Amino acid sequence: MSSSDWWRGAVLYQIYPRSFADANGDGIGDLAGATACLDYVASLGVDGVWLSPFFPSPMRDFSYDVSDFRGVDPIFGTLADFDRLLARAHELGLKLIIDQIWSHTALEHAWFAESRASRDNPRADWYVWAEARPDGTPPNNWQSWMGGPAWTWEPRRRQYYLHNFLPEMPDLNFHCPAVQEAILEVARYWLDRGVDGFRLDTSNFYFHSRGLEDNPAQKGDSPAQMQRNVYNICQPENLPFLERVRKVLDGYRDRMTIAEISSANSLERMLEYTRGNTRLHTAYSFLLLGKRYDPPFIAELMQPWQDESTGGSRSWPAWAFSNHDTMRPATRWAGPDATAQRCQQLIALLGFLRGTIVLYQGEELGLPESEVPFEQLQDPYGKANWPLNKGRDGCRTPMPWRAGAHAGGFTSGTPWLGFDERYRALAVDVQEAEERSTLNFTRQLLAHRRMHAELRLGSFEPIVCDEAVLAVMRRHGVNASLGAFNLGPAGRSCDLGFDANTSGPRIVVGDATIDGQRVVLSPWSGLIISAQAARPAGPSGRS
Repeated sequence: MSSSDWWRGAVLYQIYPRSFADANGDGIGDLAGATACLDYVASLGVDGVWLSPFFPSPMRDFSYDVSDFRGVDPIFGTLADFDRLLARAHELGLKLIIDQIWSHTALEHAWFAESRASRDNPRADWYVWAEARPDGTPPNNWQSWMGGPAWTWEPRRRQYYLHNFLPEMPDLNFHCPAVQEAILEVARYWLDRGVDGFRLDTSNFYFHSRGLEDNPAQKGDSPAQMQRNVYNICQPENLPFLERVRKVLDGYRDRMTIAEISSANSLERMLEYTRGNTRLHTAYSFLLLGKRYDPPFIAELMQPWQDESTGGSRSWPAWAFSNHDTMRPATRWAGPDATAQRCQQLIALLGFLRGTIVLYQGEELGLPESEVPFEQLQDPYGKANWPLNKGRDGCRTPMPWRAGAHAGGFTSGTPWLGFDERYRALAVDVQEAEERSTLNFTRQLLAHRRMHAELRLGSFEPIVCDEAVLAVMRRHGVNASLGAFNLGPAGRSCDLGFDANTSGPRIVVGDATIDGQRVVLSPWSGLIISAQAARPAGPSGRS
């Protein structure tokens, strides 16, 4: 694998800077705090960092509403602070991937101030403007993900503007060539500064249908989910623009893109957006950020990436079990009383998947979701959808560094979001001292993955796949590893159908053993082990 392909099978660690480490005591994490903690990040054995937004913003959606694509918000520091973080990451051998939020801006962005002023100024068509219907209502039925119609009236132009998210986050009009050029110039600015690539927020939201057709109805829990998003996202014009983005990155050495995709057919979009060497490098979706992680579902998600008929063999996936937008897996999948074993099994399972993987800050500690009462919510999505959806604050509470320190060592001030007192027992300093902690298990797992090419790049061949057990061979050249996981509450003994002939280093969670052709797995257990064996016949449910 060439250095330009470093991202294939890499492990990225996501830092949400507001909640990671606060260096100046104002209660909000910052770039200086993140820089001070990069040695810890490097000690995990990851290949790089995905740094969530730090750009100037009114902070209605916490820097995902950008008012200046080329700056640093003062609460996070300065451009000099960013440069120091970037330099330190590179000193430690870490790549630095930064968020790019291109589908929309903040209301306060200079581009929007000009666009809203009149219908004939130089940036008049940089945003999505539309006439009212004859009765004064919005031009169609599109709904915002933050609640309410996706259109807001602007009296200065006597038109509506589109916003797939908050009304204060107007959508850019990518049908306008000047907008595409401006965004590509933003990309070049950060690439010239030395970043190693971009995480592309809402990468399938760039274009809308020019016809502004009504979206068809479907059953759902919120207005945005009560329609199929056919016309406001995932338009065919997206692909040529993404190819332009790839061409820009190809002009620099060893850079990459990891795209976020959110749509009903996100697996197909992942395949489509990363196919060949002219589109994006890799992409992840919300498919493993929801409720399902059963063996048949995982096998189904892995299969297309090796299938030439789907183009999957020419595409590359990324997978995450958590991020700043979703409930932490320790709570979502393992329940409110998740044990260290359950958390370690999830880490092992994620590390065994084929693709590039992302660990969200605190996942290596097995942090559970925090309970944030409505009156303390900061997240606009949670406020709009309460109580059916409690929002994203529960996964954004501050990182615990030192069990005995104020706010767990996150800040010397008052945290912007309440510190979860349960996190003290899971703090970094506590787990550093415990040989069998989830933190030290994560280090062991990532070191094992780094040592074995088949775990980063190899095929994914299910041997046993039923309602609870997933046993898989990973192969790359002459190297092979066997992984077996019991995702159920009852012990299982399964026939692999061949003599595994296992040898070498292994990763074990719980009580899991192999004896010839049989693997014996206690509840919520798993193992990963080097294995040389004849190719099995294919998936089965033998047990």
